[in-house]
Amino acid sequence: MFVMISKYQAPLAELDAARPDHAQYLDRLEAAGYVVTAGRQDPPVGGIVVFDVDTAEEARALIAEDPYVQRGLAAYEPVGWEPTRGPLASWKRTRG
Repeated sequence: MFVMISKYQAPLAELDAARPDHAQYLDRLEAAGYVVTAGRQDPPVGGIVVFDVDTAEEARALIAEDPYVQRGLAAYEPVGWEPTRGPLASWKRTRG
């Protein structure tokens, strides 16, 4: 898995205006089995998306499709992660 941690690059009002497109992007990737979970940080200075992928390159390729990235509203950095405790420790990939 890769945890994608973002920093917002624009005022929150601009991100909120693009949020419906961002949500559709996440919905599409979740349905395809790539998004494990996602959410905004608190305070809202960025967000986190957890991808079920094997490499940072895959994670970067997927996040490049994010409307936030394409519009210059957020920048993400991938962090490799292998959950060993809690509900995600037994995560099973849902795509082929």
